[in-house]
Amino acid sequence: MLEDTLRGRAAEGKRGGYNPPMPPFVTLIGIAGLPEARAGDDLGTMLVQAAAAQGTPIAPGDVLVVTQKVVSKAEGRVIDLRTVRPSDLAERFAAAWEKDARVVETALREASRVVRMEGGVLITETRHGFRCANSGVDASNAGGADLAVLLPLDPDASAQGIRERVRELTRAEAAVVISDTFGRPWREGAENVAIGVAGMEAVLDYRGQYDDDGRELRSTTIAVADEIAAAAELVTNKLTRTPAAIVRGYPYQPGESGAAPLVRAREKDLFP
Repeated sequence: MLEDTLRGRAAEGKRGGYNPPMPPFVTLIGIAGLPEARAGDDLGTMLVQAAAAQGTPIAPGDVLVVTQKVVSKAEGRVIDLRTVRPSDLAERFAAAWEKDARVVETALREASRVVRMEGGVLITETRHGFRCANSGVDASNAGGADLAVLLPLDPDASAQGIRERVRELTRAEAAVVISDTFGRPWREGAENVAIGVAGMEAVLDYRGQYDDDGRELRSTTIAVADEIAAAAELVTNKLTRTPAAIVRGYPYQPGESGAAPLVRAREKDLFP
């Protein structure tokens, strides 16, 4: 039996003076209790206070994951759709696929280029270099029927601002990830990814290291900031009013490269 084998090998290890290490683990803690974010809010202070109030203050080494929508609202990146005059292209596309022409027009304005616009799906490349649906424009949970939320102008700067405020208030050196929900090519279902990063390297590079069989790794890079964002969504889902999370226990590599390493250069994209 497997249990007998494991017990036997553990006993052999102890007789030989070997104590197996503790298994790695991380903890996800949702930060709840924040009021609806408004333009001009000090989001860093709000997060520090909310985390402390629920008995889980931000600690050194934590990764603070903050959802894009609350960041955008605090930065005033909300548009009143009643002020949007749709173009003919937006009107035709919206009429064909039962969309809101004002949201389509806003997505087109926020795009640097249109990647695909067919079958009711609008995939664009944003000014940040992100390739995503509708330029990240989202009318859900926007705060009103005629409002839509846009991506932050500079998500890395947003993350850095929160990080500096957290450090100022708590003296805790923590990393910050701004997350958003993107669809995925070849896979059903969306997941959270990192669109802004501060205080940690977004990509873990294994190239030049060796596996257990002595083979040199030549291409393995892991998007750890995306993994952290995706994990945090388990406690920051769209229906529980939990706009941020603490990821505790992950030994991230400190760095200041932001989210840029996560964005694949267009010349490397096999499906542009």
